[in-house]
Amino acid sequence: MERLQKWRAALTEAANIAGWDLQNLANGYESKFIEKIVEEVLHNVNPVHLHVAVHPVGIDSRVEKMKALLDLGTNDVRIVGIYGMGGIGKTTIAKAVYNKIRHGFEGSSCLLNIKEVSEQHNGLVNLQEQLLSDILKRKLKIGNVDRGINLIKERLCCKRVLVVLDDVDHFKQLNSLAGDSKWFGPGSRVIATTRDAHLLSELGVDGKYKVEDLDHEESLQLFSWHAFRMSHPNVDFRELSIGVVNYVKGLPLALEVMGSYLLGRSIIEWKNALEKLQRIPHRQIQEILRISFDSLDDETVKDIFLDIACFFIGRDRDYVHKILDGCGFFPAIGISILIQRSLLTVNENNDLRMHDLVRDMGREIVREKSPSDPGKRNRLWFHEDVLNVLSKHLGSEAVEGLILNLHLEDVHLKTEAFAKMRNLRLLQVDGVHLTGSNKDLFKELRWLHWHNCRLKFLPPSFHLENLVILDMQYSSVKEVWKEIKILNKLKVLDLSHSRYLTKSPNFFEVPQLEILILQDCSSLVGVHESIGSLEKLVLLNLEGCKNLKNLPESISSLKSLEILNLCGCLKLDELPDQMGKMMALKELLADRTAIKQLPSTCGLLKNLETISLSGCRGQSSKSWWSRFLAGISLRRSNTMSLLPASVSGLCSLRKLDVSDCNLSEDGIPIDLGCLSSLEELDLSKNNFRSLSHCIGRLSKLSVFRLNECTSLHSISELPSSLYEFYANGCTSLQSLPHVWNLEGSAVQLHMERCDNLAYDFRNSLSQVLSLSLSLSVSVSLSLSFMM
Repeated sequence: MERLQKWRAALTEAANIAGWDLQNLANGYESKFIEKIVEEVLHNVNPVHLHVAVHPVGIDSRVEKMKALLDLGTNDVRIVGIYGMGGIGKTTIAKAVYNKIRHGFEGSSCLLNIKEVSEQHNGLVNLQEQLLSDILKRKLKIGNVDRGINLIKERLCCKRVLVVLDDVDHFKQLNSLAGDSKWFGPGSRVIATTRDAHLLSELGVDGKYKVEDLDHEESLQLFSWHAFRMSHPNVDFRELSIGVVNYVKGLPLALEVMGSYLLGRSIIEWKNALEKLQRIPHRQIQEILRISFDSLDDETVKDIFLDIACFFIGRDRDYVHKILDGCGFFPAIGISILIQRSLLTVNENNDLRMHDLVRDMGREIVREKSPSDPGKRNRLWFHEDVLNVLSKHLGSEAVEGLILNLHLEDVHLKTEAFAKMRNLRLLQVDGVHLTGSNKDLFKELRWLHWHNCRLKFLPPSFHLENLVILDMQYSSVKEVWKEIKILNKLKVLDLSHSRYLTKSPNFFEVPQLEILILQDCSSLVGVHESIGSLEKLVLLNLEGCKNLKNLPESISSLKSLEILNLCGCLKLDELPDQMGKMMALKELLADRTAIKQLPSTCGLLKNLETISLSGCRGQSSKSWWSRFLAGISLRRSNTMSLLPASVSGLCSLRKLDVSDCNLSEDGIPIDLGCLSSLEELDLSKNNFRSLSHCIGRLSKLSVFRLNECTSLHSISELPSSLYEFYANGCTSLQSLPHVWNLEGSAVQLHMERCDNLAYDFRNSLSQVLSLSLSLSVSVSLSLSFMM
């Protein structure tokens, strides 16, 4: 009996501690009390399932990628970010992941629209309260953000939780809700979505997922669900649907908006809508995309974005950097911010790229400034608007940039058309015939892009003191300017394909020049001696200047020059003797020239990475090659008899091409093996009968070409580092060493038309073919050798 009494007392006490009190909770009303219990049970047993999308096309594959980043099998705390441009589907993916994995956590919370909510009164406090309420299943009142941070740390540090932070745009938001992984218990996961990849770096997330555009098939399917209420387009609308998909380029939001907008409309209405989109983008799409632009808190970054959107998409990043830097826009940080905000990308070729809808958003911002009067807009790019403004002289001080590309048209304009554009920074007028004598033109100009200019020289009325890039390819200029012009800010001068240009300018007038391109200037016979004064010149391109006979000795003074391109200078037969002073030189390209020998000082170029002399047949190989390597005062000691000191100066050389240079084996000394950095060697189309052991000492050689060496009989040694070997057309070749001796090596042999290979070599090669799966050997042979 006593034991029973103790049990009753204990249960009563437990009930008083853990239970709900009818009087205190519902003022004694049982019905309200029961409603409260039901509400709490539903909250715990049947949590709300987040709506993802009516038509979740492409979601599953993206959810799986996120799950891989979250690494749910580990017990550490992981914070993973999802980033991308507006409308790309970041929130949709985050909610889909949340629905998929939430059951594996003690508590979960999905905080949506954080940017918008945080801007409201006590916005961050309200978000902290929601986070705690969702996970702890009870409401807490928080007085301020700091108190909220402490409560999150205290209450959640031992719980395995899942938290989604959607649309974060400021570090303070992240720091107030999930500032450190230590705030949450083991196994917890935090997912943050943002348009700004840099925020994720600031937080130090464990992984980032950049949302990819939908591919063509996914795009067409999603668009069709909204435009036709089925997974594929109506047959009569298929081509128009593909046109919309190509315009939208995989942006889910735009596909949904456009599909809904065109639902039930006729073919004529579809065509009209598409034509309108080319001029005036859809407002609903623009409003979403513009959020990223409006969030840029630096006006110069906005200017950079608009300049790129209107003028520079597809151009080299470094090229555009020079222009924008000349405008005082600090492009290094500005372009980086645009990339982080998913407003801009840079491809593998270093070209600036932008989603078409983002581009259109930027251009619409410009157009909205003056919808009915293009002459009062700050940037002009649409050729009809530009022609209208220039032909009617409607320009104003507002115009900062203008492009007109009329390669196939014959348009004559007066210089008066630019008279009022006093703030013009950027100008492209390809194919335009410009006449007139207005004074004081283009004082603020930084970029002049004038292909197919018909002028013989730039007129004195052009004031180009602030010009950074002068690009006049395919022009008719005979000389750039007649009168002396000091262009202290000019960094790039490109006169490529100007066939009437007979002489280069006086380079004392352009002291800051970094890039000089005179490619295919077929009438150019000489380069001004003052070129040696260009202390900052990095690139000199004279390729295809077929009448250029010599280079001034002063070129040896170019201590910053990294690339010298002389390919196709057919009459150029020598280089300045003191080229060894050009210590920054990395590439010497002189294919198809008449050069007889390289200056002995070339062996001193310790930073030289590439020498290309293909097709230089000026004189016998023994003479010029030995002068190149052996003419550097070769000194041999007893201990280094096989390592001539001369070649040690070429310690950075990675690529050497002396194909089709009339070389024989005497022209390649044993010292070649000292080129310790050499990775690629081309000796094709020469007169070797055999190759010495020095080739085998090239420890880093991976690609070796001997194509069309018809006199070559044998090769004594090849390096074990070799990956690709080409000996196509070596019709006299009888044998070569076994380059596949090392197990697991991957050697590609390309040996077509090698008709004299010895039988034992073919037999050995046949055995290798039978073991090709284990040895990873790839062989290309003439059919006559297959056994």
